[in-house]
Amino acid sequence: MSGKQAVLAVLVVGMCILGRSAAAQDEKNELAGTLGRIFISDQGIQGPNAPTVNPFVRSGKGLTFEIDYARHLLATQIYAISAEVPAVFNLDEDLGSGGDVVPSGYRQIFVTPAIRLNLFPATRVSPWVSLGGGLAYFTENGHLNYYGTNPGGSSVSGVLQGGFGLDVRPFDGRFRRLSIRGEVRDFWSGTPDLPLADTGKTRQNNYFVGGGVIWHF
Repeated sequence: MSGKQAVLAVLVVGMCILGRSAAAQDEKNELAGTLGRIFISDQGIQGPNAPTVNPFVRSGKGLTFEIDYARHLLATQIYAISAEVPAVFNLDEDLGSGGDVVPSGYRQIFVTPAIRLNLFPATRVSPWVSLGGGLAYFTENGHLNYYGTNPGGSSVSGVLQGGFGLDVRPFDGRFRRLSIRGEVRDFWSGTPDLPLADTGKTRQNNYFVGGGVIWHF
């Protein structure tokens, strides 16, 4: 199974699980779209390929969008528990270094079925936390940062997701089904395949910060 097929399989399984919950209960659904950035800390390069100047793998702040489907499983006036499937797409994560040892960039996709806990779901302002896990998929550009062919390739890893956010419902009347979301999620994943830039790390934090709109139906 290829990396893309594995990510798609996790997404389909998650949707099927939520679909069964939806058929069994008369609960509300949510479909959210969020736009933001992913932040990844710089990592030092080890070994003989480490550049003399700027011996780091430096990541950009890739423009990222998220699609999140959620289904309420349990709701009270104090809290609500939902199953959700956030799918996050960072399609242009730039890389840089002091030497020609990293690709010019890569794409990353995270699909992480999760459980979300909202506080005070019946009010206009509802804070929440989320925890889940799934797959991360990386696919690199074919050329290095300055010149030459990138010897690395696509890779898939497991990923843990933890996040928190705030949902605000400012609208009444015809727009009452819409709300606004601000969120921060950390996708703790494997690293992209960088054979010329050994950082000694097998995991990295990918911090997604974004805001968007939710449609309740």
